[in-house]
Amino acid sequence: MHIDLNADLGESFGAWRMGDDLALLDIVTSANIACGFHAGDPLTMTRTVAAALARGVVVGAHISYRDLAGFGRRFIDASEEEVRAEVLVQVAALDGVCRAAGGRVAYVKPHGALYHAATHHEPHARAVVAAVAAYDTSLAILGMPRARVLVLAAEAGLPTATEAFADRGYRGDGTLVPRGEPGDLLHDPAEIAARVVGLVGEGRVTTVDGGVVDVRADSVCVHGDTPGAVAIARAVRAGLEQAGVAVRAFRT
Repeated sequence: MHIDLNADLGESFGAWRMGDDLALLDIVTSANIACGFHAGDPLTMTRTVAAALARGVVVGAHISYRDLAGFGRRFIDASEEEVRAEVLVQVAALDGVCRAAGGRVAYVKPHGALYHAATHHEPHARAVVAAVAAYDTSLAILGMPRARVLVLAAEAGLPTATEAFADRGYRGDGTLVPRGEPGDLLHDPAEIAARVVGLVGEGRVTTVDGGVVDVRADSVCVHGDTPGAVAIARAVRAGLEQAGVAVRAFRT
């Protein structure tokens, strides 16, 4: 068995610091780097890309609605054309930074509200796929199992990959517990590590109401802004390796 570990990184902005990117880059195999629309700025993007490439960590573009004030967690009722243009700009910007540093973006992952909208909002899911396809059809799209954006991406001939979340609560329908609701975040590293090992081995995860839901994933996300993210990521990686699961990037 094998699995990718990813984290949302590069989310600092100016004097505002978010997470411990360097520590997480020593643990994860893929880095979803903010492109300046929900977080990040040119200097943060450049530094995070350089640190990822130096460690052999695969870089993904973490695209978002244009929502710095809301950290990309608010749905924006933009037109399909506008979302397409904004996704295209974000992917191109981060890939330009990567190419200047001797690397390239390998995949695209929506962030926050756009991530959730792309699971069911047809126009915005189409916009994400159209933007990625227009830029580079070799780029994979990373998303939630059964998400509409992945269905459309596959139909367009784009590579796709599915994702599970180490530190987020699940509802019975396989969606995440919305932030701010009871059970939205898990905090105990040992509990989270055990859950991820079970998820990788069995393709199932326990829900907030005590049930079980199928979640089969190519990659597992540890949020960089979750309190204790570094300890959680270390515990998850150690637990996987002790269980004989190879931790490696889903893209090269």
